[in-house]
Amino acid sequence: MAAPIGLQRVPFWPVFAVISAFKLLLIPTYRSTDFEVHRNWLALTHSLPISKWYFESTSEWTLDYPPFFAWFEFGLSQIAQFVDPAMLEVTNLNYASTQTIVFQRLSVIITDFLLAYAVKECCACIAKSNNKQEYEDLISQPAFVLAVLLLTNMGLLLVDHIHFQYNGFLFGLLLLSIARLFQGRNLEGGFWFAVLLNFKHIYIYVAPAYFMYLLRSYCFTQSHKDGSVMWTSFSITRLISLGLVVISVFALSFGPFIAMGEIAQVISRLFPFKRGLCHAYWAPNFWAFYNVADKAVTIIGVKADLLTVNTTQSQASMTGGLVQEFQHTTLPSVPPIATFVLTGLSILPAVIHLWRYPSGPRGFLRCLVLCAFGSFIFGWHVHEKAILLIIIPLSILSVWSYNDAQVFLLLSTVGHYSLFPLLYTQPETPIKVCMMLFFTIFSFCALQGLYQSPHPDAILPHLPLLNPLESLYILGLLPLYIYTDIIHDLLGLGERLSFFPLMLTSVYCALGVLYTWLVFYKRTLQRGAKIDHAKQS
Repeated sequence: MAAPIGLQRVPFWPVFAVISAFKLLLIPTYRSTDFEVHRNWLALTHSLPISKWYFESTSEWTLDYPPFFAWFEFGLSQIAQFVDPAMLEVTNLNYASTQTIVFQRLSVIITDFLLAYAVKECCACIAKSNNKQEYEDLISQPAFVLAVLLLTNMGLLLVDHIHFQYNGFLFGLLLLSIARLFQGRNLEGGFWFAVLLNFKHIYIYVAPAYFMYLLRSYCFTQSHKDGSVMWTSFSITRLISLGLVVISVFALSFGPFIAMGEIAQVISRLFPFKRGLCHAYWAPNFWAFYNVADKAVTIIGVKADLLTVNTTQSQASMTGGLVQEFQHTTLPSVPPIATFVLTGLSILPAVIHLWRYPSGPRGFLRCLVLCAFGSFIFGWHVHEKAILLIIIPLSILSVWSYNDAQVFLLLSTVGHYSLFPLLYTQPETPIKVCMMLFFTIFSFCALQGLYQSPHPDAILPHLPLLNPLESLYILGLLPLYIYTDIIHDLLGLGERLSFFPLMLTSVYCALGVLYTWLVFYKRTLQRGAKIDHAKQS
């Protein structure tokens, strides 16, 4: 079958080759503790029987991913034993020989081929929807813009190829699942998402969108009457087929541990609620504001002689970069159940909207983004890297609508900036700044080429697709960076207020995250209002 017109001229694989070459240059860069995490997982899956995988605790970095990822590490270890057998010794803590570093770095780069394939499938869906259009140049093609946005995503490069993780191929599974839904291959889309959940359970955050979409748009049959879609009957056969696919994947993943009577131990590793409300680095979400409010009330209360607290202990527990439980000093401490309820309430309107107004895969994708938003903003122990779970799917929507492109530009800029504290070493500073500039400049220029600015008559200057106030907020990242990375230490505040730069970054970025969430939510719900109005007319 010939490729759609919009995809024939896209140099997809050359773009992937260039970015892969760039990843090779990042091999010697800084590595976080996640490098040792995955080295330890290589060792324990290789050296121990499966019955010991989720019990082993020689290292503090115990196995806490679902079984498919454990088997993935086991597969890598079969190759690693020929590279450097010492890396596979469980007692070799913090082992990092040159061979080990190169092997683990290359394993991330090579598994990104799955991401590349999934991006190609998503680009084909974009190209098909624009099949009748001709474009003057390459950069004006939505498929090409999407390919670059996904393959060169600054956050993925920073987190996977410097900080060190395997998010690339995991997002590949997510994008492949999304592409299959856009292609009408719903069972296959559900299958790949079930596989993804058994690699990394953080994606359970967006599971409500999959559940509702597949139930509404696959298990119910539809007919057309008077130009409108009518949902006429429920197919029990389709429900059973979908259930069998999902159950089979989970049975294959968790079945051995159920048979060994170890499922409770596996679950306790997957959901460790004793890790505290916030991660070592504050994610830019609602709880950043809550933590700051607690500090402010505490400081004011102490100075006004209304409170007597150990402020040093409070400061250390909340901003010392430790993964642990802590108690808020003045405001009520937040239990896991509270974050669960808030997260559920935040995504409920989106899920209900998807049920009431099934508008195909695009409606599903909007619901998925809102589910990711809700879990990031209100979730328990949210990693700052989870912002990518919003940015990556939103990239697809950005090449369809300038309203979504506006949200994407604002969120991707502030979201990627919020990852800067992950790389705090000086040699990586120019790398992360250049990566940020390249991706941000390309995003603004490419999306401006796809759409005319929604504010052509604005009196004040503004960035492409953004209004003046949004533009001012984005430009505010520059003085924020200058203060947190330069001025703060020059003023001699590094030791006395060591927490302040991180707190300032989290709170400033949280403003942008919450703003884009509200804007995107409003526009999504307005679509339903327009549909109701059209029906009444």
